[in-house]
This record gives sequence, structure tokens and C-alpha cells, in this order.
Amino acid sequence: MANKEIPYKIYLEESEMPKAWYNLRADMKNKPAPLLNPATGKLMSAEELSDVFCAELAKQEVDEDTAYFPIPEEILSFYKMYRPAPLVRAYCLEEKLKTPAKIYYKFEGNNTSGSHKLNSAIAQAYYAKKQGLTGVTTETGAGQWGTALSMACAYLGLDCKVYMVKVSYEQKPFRREVMRTYGASVTPSPSMETEVGRRILEKHPGTGGSLGCAISEAVEVATNTPGYRYVLGSVLNQVMLHQSIIGLEAKAAMDKYGIKPDVIIGCAGGGSNLGGLIAPFMGEKLRGEADYRFIAVEPASCPSLTRGAFAYDYCDTGMVCPLAKMYTLGSNYIPAPNHAGGLRYHGMSPILSQLRADGLLEAISVPQTEVFAAAEYFARAEGTLPAPESSHAIKAAMDEAIRCRETGEEKTILFGLTGTGYFDMYAYEKFHDGKMTDYIPSDEEIQKALSYLPDMSKYDL
Repeated sequence: MANKEIPYKIYLEESEMPKAWYNLRADMKNKPAPLLNPATGKLMSAEELSDVFCAELAKQEVDEDTAYFPIPEEILSFYKMYRPAPLVRAYCLEEKLKTPAKIYYKFEGNNTSGSHKLNSAIAQAYYAKKQGLTGVTTETGAGQWGTALSMACAYLGLDCKVYMVKVSYEQKPFRREVMRTYGASVTPSPSMETEVGRRILEKHPGTGGSLGCAISEAVEVATNTPGYRYVLGSVLNQVMLHQSIIGLEAKAAMDKYGIKPDVIIGCAGGGSNLGGLIAPFMGEKLRGEADYRFIAVEPASCPSLTRGAFAYDYCDTGMVCPLAKMYTLGSNYIPAPNHAGGLRYHGMSPILSQLRADGLLEAISVPQTEVFAAAEYFARAEGTLPAPESSHAIKAAMDEAIRCRETGEEKTILFGLTGTGYFDMYAYEKFHDGKMTDYIPSDEEIQKALSYLPDMSKYDL
């Protein structure tokens, strides 16, 4: 098998596409800490969560024992529009870098939403429709999640209301218009439409917003609108579950040709694509079946994994959502309005946070000018224009390949190319014109935000 000639793009046959999502928590010895009710400090049950989420999604959220969840046939049929997604050997990049490393990337941009987000959007919309709901609310950062959800809702006939981080709403008008084309209403956040939005604007006048702000608004509207529920594009366990399709396909394609990656790299904002990519490989590591090195790459402007605290925190700026134990910069932290796109969330997936705390996941942060330099280099070598988010992983993968050139090591590198950058040309323009700057928060700024972490001593844990 290992001697088979490896093509430029590896595609799985439709019959080889995974038929079940993989729940990494089932193989974790140290399970992620449970979500807590901020009013009582008690564990949030599936029943309580179902007031905010669809009932089936609430069950998936709290299930840490079931290893595999069968993918409903209706979702599989939708997946077949754009899946299996290709695993690409970056031959041209390898040659340009003059590295002995072998570089592969799992490309998730071959759908109209332009990113991996559609994998979970269709699942969450499906369960909302199955429950008999009329609509959903959500937040979006760079707009990839909002675009994906609007597509899924249009397909299933659901209303879709999106709160888009204000700075992205202004910087990425074309992604906003794709959402509207698919029937979604899009509101810049924070807004005057909600009570929590008005409070945030009073406290932070003129703010460009954050994902934490947008989440607060979307949850408020969902819980006050009959027939609606809230859906989320990253962070939560249910999203990690759906995104495991990325890693399952990548591993199946590599196994087909006898390829084993030494290092697996993904960009990290809330954690959905990274968690999905590494899931089956991390499962093998946890079971003692194989060993891999995993690297999370985050923006230096929002460094939750590298400079945050591992603690219980609110999932939103308005402090109305459950408490999650995660690496966090504090729910009050509002990142600089840079071009890191969707990687602006103050916290990280509880699953990835626990893996980081256990020493199973490395984390690095990179400034955005270096990210865009890597993106441009990659585009010129491989012919694909990457999204700013994915370019964080590209930067780290290139650095690993350069180290291999310097040491002579022949490592195999796998990274996630989560989406295309065709709606991010404003950011590329800033980079090319030399107007892009790097913002790195000071220790004082981070400590000030962390000072608002909830006081857990008041709870009887």
C-alpha cells in the first residue's frame, strides 16, 4: 500500500465517506469539565440546555461516552454535494521551500460557503427542522459560519437571523451579502436591537464588537422568540463532533496510500476545524495505537491558548450563557479589529483546552503580517487563495517544513486549509499596501480582562 503512487489530490470514493461522526471525548481519560449554570453553579443537564439548543444537539453536547454517532441519511445526502473533500499534496510548496518534508492539506473550501463550517451548519439546521422549529439565531465573526448556516437554513426552509461582529460586517460586505442572498437577516453586533447589545454599547461605545458580544445577542433573541433556538459554529462539543468528518476523511485518505503524518496543524479560534481535523488521530494517540504531534495556531492578538487562563468563564460577553472551563482571556476581552477573521473568540473549546492542559496539544501564536506573508507565498506556490484563518496554519506548516530543510528531517506534515480567501480581499489589500499592523495585547490588558472571571468559590462544586 505504501508503494502506491500518490496523486496530487487524493479523493475518497463516495462509498468510502464516513457514515458516523467520532466523539473524541469517549477516548479522553480526563474528560472536559461540564458546562455549569451561572446562576447556581450546578451542572447543566441536556434538559436545561434544550431551552437554548435543539433537544438532540443538547444530548450530543453532554454525551461523553458514545464514541460514534451515525450521520442521518438526510445529512449524508447533503454532504454528497461537496464531500468527500480532497486531501492535497503540496508538491509545489515543497519544491519552493526546498524541504525534504512532505506537506499535505485537507481542503475544506470546495463549497459555496467557502469553508468547513457547512459540515456542522447542515447538521444543526437539520435537527432544528426535525424538532419542528421555525428558525434559528447565531453569531458570526468573519462570516463563514453565518454564510454556511444561511445556506443550510435555505435548503431546509428555516428562518435564519445572524449577528455579525461589527468590524467584520464592515470589512467583509460580500460575505454579508451571500448570507442575505440565502435569505438570512444580518445585524452588526453589538446592536441596539437587544438589551445586552445596548448594555455592551454603553460600556464600550464605538466598539467593533467580538464573538462574545454577538453570541449574547443571538442567545437573547433565540430565548425570547417562540419556535427559535440558538446554534453555534464553534467551541461546543456538538460542533467538534460534526467537524470530525474532516479528520475521518483525512485519515481514510492517508490510510488508503499508507501515509502517516508526524505533525498535524490547525488554526484555532474557537476550535472547530482544529478539533475536527485532529479527532481520529488524537483518538489513536489516546488509545496508545499511534503517536502524533499536534499544533494549534492562534493569532497573537487573541492568544487564549498561549496566554489565557485555564478556568471557568462565561461563553459570552453579556454573561448570560453557561460557564465553560476553557483557556480564556476573559469574556470581557474584546480583540483588536484586525484581520484574523473568525479567530477572535475569547475562549477555546473545552475539549481542546483539556488536551492542552494535559500536554497533548501544543499551541503557538503568530502576528498577522507574518500570517499574510505566508498566505501570499502559499497562493503563489499552490494556486489557491487561502482565508486569513487558515493562513495561521499555513504559516506554522511552512515553519515546520523550513526546520526540516535545516535539519534534514523527512517529516510528513498535515494541516487544515479550512476555507478560501476570496471574500477577504480588503485584508489582502491592507497587507499589500503596507497598511497592516500587528497588535499584541500587553500583559496588563489580559490581566485586566481576566480579573472579570467568575468567582467560583461562591459555588458548591
